[in-house]
Amino acid sequence: MSISHEATQTNSAIGAEHIEWVQQLTSRARTAMNAVLEGKDEAVGLSLITLLAGGHVLLEDVPGVGKTLLAKAMGKVVDGSVRRIQFTPDLLPTDVVGVNLFNQETRHFEFRQGPVFANIVIADEINRASPKTQSAMLECMAENQATIDGTTYPMPSPFIVVATQNPIDMEGTYALPEAQRDRFMIRVSLGYPRMQDEVDLLDNQIAHDPLGSAQPASNLEQITQARDIVRHVGASRQLREYIVAILDATRNDQAIVLGCSPRGGVHLLRAAKARAALSGRTYVTPDDIQSLAPYVLAHRIIPRDGDDADLAADLIGRVIARVPVSANQ
Repeated sequence: MSISHEATQTNSAIGAEHIEWVQQLTSRARTAMNAVLEGKDEAVGLSLITLLAGGHVLLEDVPGVGKTLLAKAMGKVVDGSVRRIQFTPDLLPTDVVGVNLFNQETRHFEFRQGPVFANIVIADEINRASPKTQSAMLECMAENQATIDGTTYPMPSPFIVVATQNPIDMEGTYALPEAQRDRFMIRVSLGYPRMQDEVDLLDNQIAHDPLGSAQPASNLEQITQARDIVRHVGASRQLREYIVAILDATRNDQAIVLGCSPRGGVHLLRAAKARAALSGRTYVTPDDIQSLAPYVLAHRIIPRDGDDADLAADLIGRVIARVPVSANQ
């Protein structure tokens, strides 16, 4: 399903049939991913919101709870190119983006693409690499391109980075720079599974590979079309003012050293549009903003009492509670 040029000029042209198609597409993907992961439906849903909104997702938690499995599951259900980068302390920037090599036969330099040139890039344990190597991802994630020796190369479309990281207090980890965390649309903590889900995991994953039976539920063209529909979901001026009021509140909170950037507001609105579409609506509501704010904004602030993920999410919750919602929104 596609939207005509005329249809994209007004939000009202995004009709129920477009939204229903997006819902069906993501429902298939969600079912396929949930068949791989046990009890991680919320994380799966947030990952799909990020995919539709054209962002990147950061999965943060202790080892062994399914971060890499979720990233691989997304790669399986979207029929595009998938590359995995295992970040280690000795990884170099050229190992990520690529390098120009001299060809002895042609007597010219030739560019060898790095693994970042894929539709879905799994950046596994990204915070185990040095800050210099982590920074190699900045241009790719923000501008969908990479510049090597003065030449700019575009990323494939669509392009999404699904990064995993261990908590920063674990041995051998480097905290992600604030500028890089700001590139991620959503940060998700998976947590330990419920007891019954973990029993099912032992039953299902011992006998067979959970990814072995996963089948593509969508293709690149469908994802591109779905993103186009989501981009044109309606958002009133009052609702945009509500988002800016939330951002401003984080910048003037005595408990927060560094507040949210304008990019945080852009990402919050884009994610809210995706959530609205998945909820069957052609317009964004304050509930979309409030539900997603802890996932979209918490990793963009620095609490005064320490850079702690739970504390940051709690502070965002307090900000949401005190910023008034206009009756017209």
